This record gives sequence, C-alpha cells and structure tokens, in this order.
Amino acid sequence: MYSDTSTRAEADMSATAAPHRRSRRAIALTWLRKTHLYLGLWGALLGLLFGATGFLLNHRAILAIPVQKTVQTSVQLTLPAQRPGSAQELAGWLQQELRFQPTQITQVKSQPTRTVVWGDRELSQPERWNVSLHSPQRGVNAEYFVGNSFVRLDQIDATVLGTLTRLHMSVGVSAFWVLLSDTIAGALILLSVTGLLLWTQLHTVRTLAVCTSLGALMIGLVTALSSLI
Repeated sequence: MYSDTSTRAEADMSATAAPHRRSRRAIALTWLRKTHLYLGLWGALLGLLFGATGFLLNHRAILAIPVQKTVQTSVQLTLPAQRPGSAQELAGWLQQELRFQPTQITQVKSQPTRTVVWGDRELSQPERWNVSLHSPQRGVNAEYFVGNSFVRLDQIDATVLGTLTRLHMSVGVSAFWVLLSDTIAGALILLSVTGLLLWTQLHTVRTLAVCTSLGALMIGLVTALSSLI
C-alpha cells in the first residue's frame, strides 16, 4: 500500500516536471523567433541596399550598366599668398576651401625631391604633396609641387549609383553611418545564429552539432587570417 502510494507520488512529480521542461524550451523558442523576426525587419531595408550595391561591385566588369558612376573634372586652384608650409597644412587649407569635414581627409602624402629620367635627360623633380578628400557625393585628389603658385585638383563627382557604391564601402562617411553599418553586420550575424538555433529546436544533439561546427569554422577563419597577416 505504502509502495503504491509512493509510486503514484513519483509519477505525479515526474508528470508535473515534464511540462515545466517543455514550457521553458517553448519560451526560449518563442524568444528566438521574435528576435529573428525583428532582426530581419531591422536589416531588411539597408540589407537590400548593401546587397544590391555589393552585387553591382562584384559584377561591375561583366554587367553593362548604362549609368555613369562618376564624372571627373580637373582644375587648377591658386594658392593664397601665404602658402602652406607642409602637406598637412595644405590638407587643412583644402579641407576648409572645398568645404569638406576634417574626418574626410583620407590621405596625405609627401614625396621628397628626386631625380627622374625624362627621355635622354635627368631632371630634378621638386618635392610633391598629394592630398585626397572624399565624401559620399564627391572626391578630390590634389597634387602640388613645392614652389608652384597653384595646386592641381582632380574632382570626382558621384552619380546616384556612385553615391550608393561609396556608401557601401563607407568612403568619406560619418561615424554615425559606420556605426549604422556595424549594426546591420551584427544583425546579419545574429540572424544566422538564431536561424541555426531555430533549426535545432534546442534539441541537445543538434545544438551540440551546430556549436561544434561553428567553433570549427571560427578556428579555421582565425587560422587563415593569421597566415595572411
């Protein structure tokens, strides 16, 4: 009698514990589905932009796209009476004169005086400064030989397609756009992870298999990157 009562009590306890285990897994799956849904919603618009421009970049040599990405013009800009004394000063003056942001100065180079061969003669080339400034809408490459009264500017104006391409590569963009792009990249990573977890349904064997595969993939990527550096 006592034995039968004890057996029934144990059976009741196991029967009540099973729904708790099932409900926790169900709650976790529900949260995974919601996370997967909202991450997909967040990344849908910009993901479409990055995907379309990435496709165009990958196939730009094959696809005959009838839209000009950039329009290039060259001009000579007269320097002020007080000429810049270094490449950095030239970059600062150009940034103010051409109305770029300080963070959009992408390159400043200085090449010392050197001897170059031109035809059958050796000529002394003065010190040369190169400055590059870029925004999503346009880019300017400046070249200046020390002693000249002007600086040569090659301006590249981006069309709509060119602007989208520059945004894709984060050329001349603000820190806000970089952070926004990072959130899209993070959303894509989390979409992949939550998608795999939803596929496993949080079953132990499947979850372990996915974790093992992801770990092996990460180790392989780290090893490959280490060999390239």
